[in-house]
Amino acid sequence: MTETASGTGSTLDWGANNKTSTAISTNILIMVGNHAVGAIQKLQITESRQVKMVDEVGTDGHIDSVPTKSTDIKGSCTRVRFDKLRIAEAFSRGFVHVASQAYPFDIVIIDKQKRDTNSQIATVIKNVWITQIDYTYDTNDWIISDNMSWEAETIWSVLNSGSPNPGGTPVAVGGEIGITHAVLPGGIEQITDTGNYGRRGSLDAAGLIDIGSSGDLY
Repeated sequence: MTETASGTGSTLDWGANNKTSTAISTNILIMVGNHAVGAIQKLQITESRQVKMVDEVGTDGHIDSVPTKSTDIKGSCTRVRFDKLRIAEAFSRGFVHVASQAYPFDIVIIDKQKRDTNSQIATVIKNVWITQIDYTYDTNDWIISDNMSWEAETIWSVLNSGSPNPGGTPVAVGGEIGITHAVLPGGIEQITDTGNYGRRGSLDAAGLIDIGSSGDLY
């Protein structure tokens, strides 16, 4: 039985045994195809979209809010120049300069925090285009690091690192403490989160104006 904190329910122990519940970067593998990318020092991923607040004459305060743009997926990576590979080549590409890219690639991130592969998380960053590569030759630090910025079309995550394909089991299953999540009609959030049916967003689903009318969302 898992022992949890009295106020928040956060996991403390596994019965009488110690337990580590913190996700750490040593459990992460960054893959392109079947090849792990080595010597990475930092990988940053940013998902962002714009939200418009709707006001009206006669009311002080926002009366509604809605996204006004598709979600942008951007990121950067820092890698030590290692194994005679510059950063683009380390990501399994046959070039070293930005202008040479003619076709996007996918990055797969495997989170091995759980021992059971069915509970491991695979995140797919789909159709990545390199937007910038920079590096510095420095007399004060002889180690050369390549920095790469990129943009991608979409991102999804599924459980089971052996099958990082769209439409797998959703990652948001309540974690170690079993938090319950609402499933909207048609499961649109889970479908989008797993990339199922080629979905790249959830706001084109029917019935958005009815959400919340059939029960609690939390």
